[in-house]
Amino acid sequence: MQNEEGQNMDLYIPRKCSATNRLITSKDLASVQINIGHLDNDGIYTGQFSTFALCGFVRAQGDADGGLDRLWQKKKVEVHQQ
Repeated sequence: MQNEEGQNMDLYIPRKCSATNRLITSKDLASVQINIGHLDNDGIYTGQFSTFALCGFVRAQGDADGGLDRLWQKKKVEVHQQ
């Protein structure tokens, strides 16, 4: 919900799992959000990062590692990482 000034007034904004597009509820205590830093050609951190959220279901199935790898392989082409 937004107020008259356009500021977001909701106390909880739900996230979606980056791997499965499932809604991450407030009760999903096994969910994680991971930031992966971007590097330049010399291997120095540029101050930018990509954020991925994984729901507890993916982690419980043991697919978090593979899912994160697939997501990063797609994303690194967009951000020109090696």
